[in-house]
Amino acid sequence: MKKNVRSQVTREEWERRVDLAAAYRLVDLYGMSEMSANHISTRVPGEEGAFLINPYGMLYDQMHASCFINIDLEGNVRFTPTGYDVNKAGYVIHSAIHEARHDVDCVIHTHTVAGMAVSAMKCGLLPLAQTSMRFAKIGYHDYEGVAVDAAEKKSLVRDLGDHAGMILRNHGLLVVGASIPEAFYNIFKLERACQVQVAALSCNVELSLPSKKVVDESYRMYLPQTRRPFGVLEWPALLKKLDSIDSSYRD
Repeated sequence: MKKNVRSQVTREEWERRVDLAAAYRLVDLYGMSEMSANHISTRVPGEEGAFLINPYGMLYDQMHASCFINIDLEGNVRFTPTGYDVNKAGYVIHSAIHEARHDVDCVIHTHTVAGMAVSAMKCGLLPLAQTSMRFAKIGYHDYEGVAVDAAEKKSLVRDLGDHAGMILRNHGLLVVGASIPEAFYNIFKLERACQVQVAALSCNVELSLPSKKVVDESYRMYLPQTRRPFGVLEWPALLKKLDSIDSSYRD
């Protein structure tokens, strides 16, 4: 009889897998998924240079703790409990960031309508609302084609810098976080900021923008080290919400 995944990993890794599955389900629940495209990854506790990523072909609302693939920075699959492969673009993007940003535990990349729309705007993300000001300082990465060439890792890392988020021009959104809850908070807020911008620009009226001083101070107030790591406080409530809908992400 085949051993279940939970019995083959450490307690710390299993807990991380549950949170990762929850992140996928939440991204789908809040309308940020695109069938089997895109990826969320997290480091494997206790395994240097290894991270967990989704099996390519499963939908976000089908993700569960046992399904994730353990892969290293060189692209070697260390453990795969399913018959699915890893998306090549997912490996390139996520391995680049996990290797370069040791402060990052989780990376989330999306292709939403609002995110792709803003990614095509020369003006970039505007500080139209308080939510937008969380990303007053954000990276921008010019489109180089489908990210399957490892040579793109260098420019991805350069353009992200030390930011919590990056707009992939003509492509989509990317955020990072010191934990899965923090990264989910960041993608939720960045997506909301893009939705606000698309809605505001569609009204064809003159827009009011706050001063640079106010924007900079608002940005500082939303840094994890200023007040608290945002997303962590909300995480238990989000898990409770998922459990009330479908707790199979924990399997």
